[in-house]
Amino acid sequence: MGGAPDRPYRIVATGFCFGVFGLLGLSVLTLVYPVALLAGAGSRATQRRVRDILHRGMRGFTRLMAFCGVISYEVRHRERLARNGLLVVANHPSLIDVVFLIGLLRQPNCVVKASLESNLFTRGPVTGAGFVVNDGGPGLVDDCIASVRAGDNLIIFPEGTRSVSHDGSLSPMKRGLANIALRGGFALTPVVITVSESMLGKGQPWYRAPLRRPHFVLSVLEDIPMSRYLGDARDAPEPAGRLNRLARQLTRDLRDLFTREIVRAGDMEGSRV
Repeated sequence: MGGAPDRPYRIVATGFCFGVFGLLGLSVLTLVYPVALLAGAGSRATQRRVRDILHRGMRGFTRLMAFCGVISYEVRHRERLARNGLLVVANHPSLIDVVFLIGLLRQPNCVVKASLESNLFTRGPVTGAGFVVNDGGPGLVDDCIASVRAGDNLIIFPEGTRSVSHDGSLSPMKRGLANIALRGGFALTPVVITVSESMLGKGQPWYRAPLRRPHFVLSVLEDIPMSRYLGDARDAPEPAGRLNRLARQLTRDLRDLFTREIVRAGDMEGSRV
C-alpha cells in the first residue's frame, strides 16, 4: 500500500472522486428521475429502474476510488448477497459503507435520514429509488418490513450513524433492526466492515487523508435465522413484552458478534505486519 509520500495525491484524488459522486447525484436529480417519473411517478417499476442505476453507479464509484488509488478493497463471501429479500445489517466505520453495499446488492433499499430528501445531491436518488425515510414516525418498522417482503435488499446500520470511535469499535446499537427482523420473521445477513486506516469516519473531512491507503474488507457472514429466537413455529403473534425482550437479546448478540469479528480482523491484520 502507498505510504506518506503519496498522501497529497490521494487528497486530490479523493476530491476528484467526490466531485464525480456529486455529479452522479445531480444527474439522477435532473435527468434520470424526471424521465423515470414520466414512466410512472412513484411506481414500483420506477423505483426498480432508479435502484438499478444507483446499484451500477455505486459499483462504478467504488471501482473508480480503487482505480485512482484512494482505497483498496475486497469482499469475502460475496455470493451470499446474490439474493433478493435480504435484511442486511452492517457496522458503519466510514461514510462510503453504504456506497459499497448499494454497489454489491441488486435492488437495494436503505433507511435514510429525512434531511437527505432536501439535500441537493441526494434528493433525486432518495426520492426516485423510494428509499425508506426515517422521519421519526411510528410507521418506520412497518415500512421496512414491507420493503423486504416486496423483495428489496434492505440495508440497515444499527448504530444509526457512523461509529464515533476511529479504532473500529462500535457505537451503541439501536433496537429498531431487531424489531424489524423479529416482527417480520426475517433472517439477518451480517456484513462486517473493517478498514486498515481510519477514513471518512465520524468527524473526519474528506481532505484529511490517512498516511497510508486504506484497505476495506467486507466480510459477509452466514445468515442469522429468527427461529433461533422465535422458535420454529409461530401460530400466533408474539406478546409485545416478549418481543421487546427478544429485541434486546438480539441487539446484544449482534453487538457481540460484530465486536468479535472486528477484533478477529484486527488480530489477523496485526499478524501480517
